[in-house]
Amino acid sequence: MAETAGGDLAQEPSRTGRESPRTGRGSPRTGRGSPRTVRESWRTSRGRSADSWRTYRLVAGMWIRSTMAYRASFALTLVTSFCVTFFDFVVILLMFGQVEGLGGFGFAEVALLYGTTGTSFGIADLTMGSLQRMGRRVRDGSLDVFLMRPAPLLAQVAADKFALRRFGRIAQGLFVLIWGLVLLDVTWTPAKAVLLPVSVVCGAVIFSALMVLGASVQFWMQDAAEVTNSFTYGGNTLLGYPPTIFAQELVRGVVYVVPLAFVNWLPALYVLGRPAPAGVPEWTAFASPLVAAACCGVAGIAWRAGIRSYRSTGS
Repeated sequence: MAETAGGDLAQEPSRTGRESPRTGRGSPRTGRGSPRTVRESWRTSRGRSADSWRTYRLVAGMWIRSTMAYRASFALTLVTSFCVTFFDFVVILLMFGQVEGLGGFGFAEVALLYGTTGTSFGIADLTMGSLQRMGRRVRDGSLDVFLMRPAPLLAQVAADKFALRRFGRIAQGLFVLIWGLVLLDVTWTPAKAVLLPVSVVCGAVIFSALMVLGASVQFWMQDAAEVTNSFTYGGNTLLGYPPTIFAQELVRGVVYVVPLAFVNWLPALYVLGRPAPAGVPEWTAFASPLVAAACCGVAGIAWRAGIRSYRSTGS
């Protein structure tokens, strides 16, 4: 018995002194960066995205059902929204009634610029336009109501008071875009045919990221909504005109600082066969997806920083 006990005790360090190859630190199966960890983080990310989409869909659907309860009122507000936004393009129509070109661009080319940015901004305004109220929610403490719910905060705030009437802006932008495409005399290639719709979608993502970034700033500066609007609404107005009529310093800022040029200027100029502004290479016309992804990354970091810094008003 003694010999057996001694043998067992002698073997004990060999059982506990070395780490198991399956559970030890730095294991290729469970350590940081292992395939299993990567798969788990990917599943977690997919789960969060699914939760955000489900929350957004439920909240927006609630407001849509509320709006459609009064169909006549909704139809009137939709038509009004279309007409009010179309007045911006009426200004361009009046300009071309007096001149044959604007900065070397014809009417159809300007209509293409206006239609692409108008459609992109309309999509962003429809889906993320409610974020401009973030400063008010932080100031009066109503943001606490959203934080108490077991659902992603950004999806809740973006879908709250979903205004279906904003679809009128999208319809107006599409109308002008189709009008310009009908009048354009462009040699279409597969690359151009794919680039145009992709740029519209990426432009909507860029505008949405700017709205999220602006809402994040309002965690610290509750009255900064107008500053955000100068980049979103103001950027939409800016991109509706040719870059050749603006100072080169402004064009460089739109290309290199706030990348609004990737919404429509660079892709549309490639479609029109015109050189890119600010001396950027021609291939940047296809960089809108990368720029949109980078903008989303920056907006996500700013949003998380804003949430971490938030302190309730106590009301």
